[in-house]
Amino acid sequence: MASIALNPSSDTPIYKQLADGIGSLIKRQVLRPGDKLPPTRELAGQLGLNRTTISAAYAALDELGLISGKVGRGSFVAERHPVIASGTSPAETEPALNSASFVSSRPAAVDFPLEQFRRFTREVADSPEAANILQLGSSRGYAPLRRYLLDEAMAAGVAGPSDDLIITNGCQQALDLIAHVFADPGISIAVEDPVYHGMLRAFARSGADMFGVPVDDAGIDVVAFEAILERHRPKLVAITPSFQNPTGATLSLNRRQRIVALADRFDCTVVEIDIYSPLRYVGEALPTLKELSPAGNVLLLRSYSKVCFPGLRVGWAIGPSALIARLAEAKEISDLHSDQLSQAVLLRFAQSGELDKHLLRTREIGKQRLEAVLGACERYLPPGTRWTRPEGGMSLWVELPPPLTADALLNKVQVRGVDFLPGRHFATRNSHARGLRISFGGLSPAEIQGGIQILGESAAFEMNALLSAGGREPLPALV
Repeated sequence: MASIALNPSSDTPIYKQLADGIGSLIKRQVLRPGDKLPPTRELAGQLGLNRTTISAAYAALDELGLISGKVGRGSFVAERHPVIASGTSPAETEPALNSASFVSSRPAAVDFPLEQFRRFTREVADSPEAANILQLGSSRGYAPLRRYLLDEAMAAGVAGPSDDLIITNGCQQALDLIAHVFADPGISIAVEDPVYHGMLRAFARSGADMFGVPVDDAGIDVVAFEAILERHRPKLVAITPSFQNPTGATLSLNRRQRIVALADRFDCTVVEIDIYSPLRYVGEALPTLKELSPAGNVLLLRSYSKVCFPGLRVGWAIGPSALIARLAEAKEISDLHSDQLSQAVLLRFAQSGELDKHLLRTREIGKQRLEAVLGACERYLPPGTRWTRPEGGMSLWVELPPPLTADALLNKVQVRGVDFLPGRHFATRNSHARGLRISFGGLSPAEIQGGIQILGESAAFEMNALLSAGGREPLPALV
């Protein structure tokens, strides 16, 4: 055991390195079935580690079925290594252990254009406008950035002459302001199901009645949406048409047109969350709901957070002037105004052309990540698993075959360094017990593939254990 090489400088936690090393010894039959492993205290002394680290490594190996603990006797190499498929143990596939968190839907910090950010920050700080930028400003946002964004929206046909724009502290604040202004107790609101958990929290706090509209691979079910409109008459509906969070689904043009027509017919205000559409890696862009809405009852939310510098918290809402005025009043009560320094820096970033260059690079890298996650799902997830196939964005949705559940799988993979959010976090009324979100935007292709491999191995192992217990044939081999 003392011969196992451990690297304290590695990004891989020590316990995972140790578990991987012991797993390799078992694979190469240096440690044979029935061999006793050193007690945690003894091995900790040999390697100069904490007993907790040894215990975590043993737990990971036990989870893989490579070792088993016997009360009062210690830990032993398993007499028969568990099968994932037809005789292949988790340790026989590479990478054996990996660290991949699929929890956060955010860009990778390694991709941030920091050199440009530092340059534009210095330019703003050295400019004659610096004192005014650092002074109290308008609750509607930094005026030059507001003009720039509104002009861009008008040139693209997204905004019209009767529209106005307010800058918010990210898209989340916009949702919170909308909840304050529109979502009174007893008011009905329609949302997607599954839905972004931040939206759930914002609207749930208002006391409004939320009704979930099922989401499939092509976005919300329009037939179900119409039924909810007829039965509950919601005053507000919140939709993410492009690369929906958490499923990655995109509404077809036909569905977009039908949703806009239905909202107009039932006098329902549409909140369109359009923060992922710049992250389209394949396929053709589709018009926003706002572009398709002649009645002007769409409030469009956008943000810089998903394309660059989420920590700067700069988002905005475009909609009819009367609606924007109500949001501005609520915002002034909430925080007076958003940070103008961040807005001034982002304005220079956009006007310089560097934002467009960054978006091109982001899409190139994003396409690689998307190909990695779709390929890994195809290769490693067990038969019966379903997943969405987005053309962009940062997330996809996985539906596990019965009797697996997302929470049970999470417990199995966390010990191997993989994490994700189970479907219950995104549920309105349907529990989504078998669903889970895979957010891949912040990981490298290698991390994505390794993490999905571990998910697939653990899911298949659990399926085989359940099938074997029921006297049924195990799953075919995963290759």
